Amino acid sequence: MCRALEVSRSGYYAFKKRPQSRQEIDNDKLLIEIRRVFLDNDSNYGSPRIWNQLHNKEHMRCSENRIARVMRVNGIVAVQKRKFRVTTNSKHDHPVWPNVLNRNFIVDKPDAVWVSDITYVWTLEGWLYVAVILDLFSRGIVGLAMDKTIADTLIIRAIQQAILRRQPGKGLVLHSDRGSQYAGNDFKAILAQNEFVGSMSKKGDCWDNAVAESFFHTLKVELIHRMRFATREQAKRMIFEYVVMYYNCKRAHSTLGYLSPLEYERQMVCLN
Repeated sequence: MCRALEVSRSGYYAFKKRPQSRQEIDNDKLLIEIRRVFLDNDSNYGSPRIWNQLHNKEHMRCSENRIARVMRVNGIVAVQKRKFRVTTNSKHDHPVWPNVLNRNFIVDKPDAVWVSDITYVWTLEGWLYVAVILDLFSRGIVGLAMDKTIADTLIIRAIQQAILRRQPGKGLVLHSDRGSQYAGNDFKAILAQNEFVGSMSKKGDCWDNAVAESFFHTLKVELIHRMRFATREQAKRMIFEYVVMYYNCKRAHSTLGYLSPLEYERQMVCLN
């Protein structure tokens, strides 16, 4: 090996006997903490979120660049993004609401604006459809429904769950894409009964509902694309655990200053 690398034997053995530098020792200790946070979050965190966890929450002295460098040297890479497929069926003749939200995604109080979307998940039993209601204030999921069909009852169950849990006041804006499920009579009746304001994206513009679509992108990257679900019940259970136990309660959200939706809402309520 020394001949191939054109170094002397004495130099090689001197290198082997040389003690670790202080920086190498510190990096080894940091690596242990990086791996702990990385595995605790199921390999979902990259260097920004790991730095926030160690520096801001656990008060370790380290920079994000250093964490990124240690991760790169040791081959620690967060799960990779995959393309998000559009599921909206906006080819219907039902009346729709104007785009009241108009991409105003920053909200200063809970339960003032909700956004909603539907996606689908493949299992060996067939498709499972997932509907969510997301509160723009905390980015938390306040309503969740899953079923083997994409009938109008799917989104009805999600919004009824959100209303029961949160008890929002009159005037709440509920924004969605132009999917036919959001234009049905039952859905419109719920909005009317609760005196909510309907809002819909412009035709063919996914950016108008970017926050809801972003949530589904995160769900698919961090859970769905890494699993092979044998049954719909297995998929339901794991999606429920991800949303309720991990995403809402634990996962650091960059828009919220690297707090989880639950932590952010608690802090903001206390401040106010």
